[in-house]
Amino acid sequence: MHQDNMRGNLSELTEDAVAHYWRTRNSQRDRQSLKGPTDQGLRGEVTGGAQMDGFIHLLRTVVTKAGIPDECIFSRNHLELPGFFRPNKKWDFVVVRDEKLLAAIETKSQAGPSFGNNFNNRTEEALGSALCLWTAYREKAYLPSPQPFLGYLFMLEDCEQTNRPLRPLEPHFDVFPEFKLASYRQRYELFCRKLVLERHYTASAFITSAASTGAQGAYATPAEDLSVDRFVKILLGHLSPFV
Repeated sequence: MHQDNMRGNLSELTEDAVAHYWRTRNSQRDRQSLKGPTDQGLRGEVTGGAQMDGFIHLLRTVVTKAGIPDECIFSRNHLELPGFFRPNKKWDFVVVRDEKLLAAIETKSQAGPSFGNNFNNRTEEALGSALCLWTAYREKAYLPSPQPFLGYLFMLEDCEQTNRPLRPLEPHFDVFPEFKLASYRQRYELFCRKLVLERHYTASAFITSAASTGAQGAYATPAEDLSVDRFVKILLGHLSPFV
């Protein structure tokens, strides 16, 4: 994809992905309401799947346009990669060419109402996945692969709950200063940035979207160093030697 048109195309692809997320989520919720309370809470929305398919389409589009053959891209099947602490882990988007692992990406989201528990689950999941893969890489599970691109793309619901300052519990020791009164939006931004700073992931993207306008593709990028545009540029830069 040429630099002069990548930004415009990427913005449209991101808007389409955001719209797909909210429309799919709303559709799943509506179907669940017709079935009755067989799933508790929002479990029906969460387990329905396909919400992040728009972002998977975005990744497949930019990677194929960059010159990676379609048969080297996996987004529905054959997503399992060896781990060190468990046999394997199923990623959301994988690129393997000539028996070399080039990229593995997680696409995750969080919408209300249970932001507290889910924030903890998301952080532990992302860190565990990265540790398991990198340790397996160190132990030569991916030979003759070069160091792969590991990516984390996250979308958070923009609402009153995620923007409200939170006071963390500190019964014994002080939390780090950046977490004092940080909202969930700020916590996720810090988390995504620290994933890269500590080299757990090669790149991370973080966007927010409100339920009221998300179905029209509206989203925001709270920090430019975590933009989808930057994420894709780093990904394509990593893949360019293998085109």
